[in-house]
Amino acid sequence: MTNLGIGLIGYAFMGAAHSQAWRNAPRFFDLPLHPDLNVLCGRNAEAVQAAAGKLGWSTTETDWRALLQRDDVQLVDVCTPGDSHAEIAIAALEAGKHVLCEKPLANTVAEAEAMADAAAKAAAQGIRSMVGFTYRRVPAIALARKLVAEGKVGTVRHVRAQYLQDWIADPEAPLSWRLDKEKAGSGALGDIGAHIVDLTQFITGDRIAEVSGRLETFVKERPKAEAHSGLSGTASAERGPVTVDDAAVFIANFRGGALGVFEATRFATGRKNAIRIEINGSKGSLAFDFEDMNLLHYYDATEDAETAGFRRILATEPVHPYVAAWWPPGHLLGYEHGFTHQVVDLVTAIAEGKDPEPSFADGLQVQRVLAAVEDSSNSREWQEIPE
Repeated sequence: MTNLGIGLIGYAFMGAAHSQAWRNAPRFFDLPLHPDLNVLCGRNAEAVQAAAGKLGWSTTETDWRALLQRDDVQLVDVCTPGDSHAEIAIAALEAGKHVLCEKPLANTVAEAEAMADAAAKAAAQGIRSMVGFTYRRVPAIALARKLVAEGKVGTVRHVRAQYLQDWIADPEAPLSWRLDKEKAGSGALGDIGAHIVDLTQFITGDRIAEVSGRLETFVKERPKAEAHSGLSGTASAERGPVTVDDAAVFIANFRGGALGVFEATRFATGRKNAIRIEINGSKGSLAFDFEDMNLLHYYDATEDAETAGFRRILATEPVHPYVAAWWPPGHLLGYEHGFTHQVVDLVTAIAEGKDPEPSFADGLQVQRVLAAVEDSSNSREWQEIPE
């Protein structure tokens, strides 16, 4: 097979980002399989048809079950709200389709366990699956992982992570599915907190063992939305309850002995998409902020004290992960490039008959951390995460 037929379910914010990635990946990278944008799926026939024309998809469906029956779809890309991830992904795997599923993997640990089990069974038949923790594919983040793996920071002592946004800081910002627990599973904790859980575990190569956390909902009621576009919307006169957390904070112990401090909030006024991670080790430190995403700051504690200091690394050189396929050194990459790199890694793994990362099992482990934080907030007790 030289072509890989893609069926994408969902065409809003994430659907658009994934569509661009599927279009761009074969134009900049030498892929072993060529992704064909064959089917875009959404419930509203008129809207999905318009989106298909804009985003570059050949045909449309209004029922994801019909998409699974199509012979021109070998991979299903799930970009729906979390309440449908398990049903769609499991059915796709059982239909013999490879699956890319947006994060967080599911809304509950039980759903994530079922998905991981289905993925393991499918893998035995050569069917691959991956969860979309896209920020792993930012070159500076991938470089950070490489430096830790090479021992450049020594033994990791501290992990500090924040994901800060402000898009619902206005109490009159309208409700969306992201503020509905039935659809989203959780609020800032799952939507953005999941990313920093995954990123810190990815960079350190270690996993969280136990947590103590607190969730808070600052605005309990909001206007219902008349319409939505991306993260913004138009408010109606009717109001409804917010059923998820607005902010989450927790401390963590890693299995390797490091201490972690985590914060995820949509109420950090002035912070638009700040993913801040700092790793402190026995031989050095690393620091990253997604609002300056091409930079990685590295401190080498073995250098002479007279000249030692954080080094500013502009991760745009051809030697840096993923960068050689793009622009000359110093020509910056953006948010969308991580999705393209995700496609490259997934397609390459499928062609090579390997299980891509992060796997559904990795997504399940993150889901267990999220659940433990929520349980800790409710019980006011430390919670252990099963290995």
